[in-house]
Amino acid sequence: MSRVKSATRNITFGYVGQIATTLMSFILRTVFLMHLSKQLLGVNSLYSNILAVLNMAELGIGTALNFSLYGPVARGETEKIKSYMQLYRKAYHIIALVVAVIGLGIIPFLGILVKNPGNISSRDLVLFYLIFLFNTVTSYFVAYKYSLVNAEQKNYIQTNVLTITKIVTVAIQIVVVVTTENFYLFLLTDAAVQLIQKIFVSKYLDKLYPYLKDKNVVKLAKEESDEVWKKTRALVCHKVGDVARLQTDALIISSLIEVSVAGFVDNYNLVIGSVSNFVNIIFNSVISSFGNLIATENKEKQFSMFKVYRFFASWVYGFSCIGFMVLLTPLIRLLWGDEWILPQAAVYCILIDYYFKGDRIVLSNYKTAAGVFEPDKYLALIQGAVNLVVSIVLVQTPLGLTGVYIGTIVSGLIANITKPVIIYGTCFDKKAWGYFADTFKYLLSMAFVLVTCELISRKVIADLNIVSFILMALIITVIFNGVYFILYGRSEEFKYLTGKVREKLFR
Repeated sequence: MSRVKSATRNITFGYVGQIATTLMSFILRTVFLMHLSKQLLGVNSLYSNILAVLNMAELGIGTALNFSLYGPVARGETEKIKSYMQLYRKAYHIIALVVAVIGLGIIPFLGILVKNPGNISSRDLVLFYLIFLFNTVTSYFVAYKYSLVNAEQKNYIQTNVLTITKIVTVAIQIVVVVTTENFYLFLLTDAAVQLIQKIFVSKYLDKLYPYLKDKNVVKLAKEESDEVWKKTRALVCHKVGDVARLQTDALIISSLIEVSVAGFVDNYNLVIGSVSNFVNIIFNSVISSFGNLIATENKEKQFSMFKVYRFFASWVYGFSCIGFMVLLTPLIRLLWGDEWILPQAAVYCILIDYYFKGDRIVLSNYKTAAGVFEPDKYLALIQGAVNLVVSIVLVQTPLGLTGVYIGTIVSGLIANITKPVIIYGTCFDKKAWGYFADTFKYLLSMAFVLVTCELISRKVIADLNIVSFILMALIITVIFNGVYFILYGRSEEFKYLTGKVREKLFR
């Protein structure tokens, strides 16, 4: 199957799954807010972030091994695949044990992390947390098998499994919350369905790849395993820094402001995440295709495809960012009421980081596919330190919540400046001036569209209702895409994308 066909299939199944899970997630969140407390929503958000921090124990071994599998999979080297998968399996079983031990060690500190928990007892805080920990630890016993599926550009298999699991889980959770208003049953439902899914997936993938159960497996040569661990060591720095930068905001908010505020932020993140997940499906679905491209094509071909990838990302992330800046707070007001509104300055900071994060996804995904982990291995550590220092200092000033996200923006921009230089030099033997010139162009275009749409919105949604909201969304769509078509419709990247669309529609 061609790279384009593989990516298209992955994207298609990704979208179908995302539509279903997004709808279910919004229904569940609405039911949750109606029947359970703000503190429980904050605890749910906080524990999700704590477990994301614990996932740091994976420390990049999965990414390094995924990269190592691209070549053997492309060449059909079954024995080599078995050797890599055996290493992966052993590593993940050790990681599961490490996560369990560290996770249990955090329990005495939960009282410090959860500020103003309301009527939630210390015993309940611990038991809730143990359910979250169980879900995370058990995931490692099957996660390694997905690497082979993804290396074969069959990401849709994982997508379909996760979609079905999410739909079943949310449907049962809605019934549980409405009928019992019991947070324990809410969490246990998720744990039970996920456990059944993990057992099924493990058996299914064993059947799909029967050689994974072979006992006669040749160990990797020393130079091959050394290469994996070399990349893993570099990825350790990336992973630690990324966790310190991306997964600590909820911890800072919960411990230094109030746990319920973490729930307020989580509502905004649910909306942003629902839309960004649609966007990310496209970009994450082509990582394996890029891995195959890099393994089989010359640098000029790689560079031309990277430019297309980046152009498309700037368009899509720019469009969604402008839409959020104008319509996110009105949407929260429509869905759940004025009591869940955050300060607009904080919302703008969250969305500025969202846009630049989109830029970084393009860079990070290409670096991952190319296996370029060494040159900036300490950069993520610097970013993590900057984020923690700036956020913790500013959150205790009158800026409050806004200060947390100023720290996130500042630390993120370090990567937006340095990663293009590394990728252009290492992967393409080029200078990155063109990348930064394009960035400046895209930001100017967005600023013009944002000012125009904000001025129009003051009239259109002055009287906020579903009709005026939809009308404003249509206006933003027309203005943004019209401006971008006029400015960039003659570029080679745009012509390539429209050519691919025509092929699909008229073949």
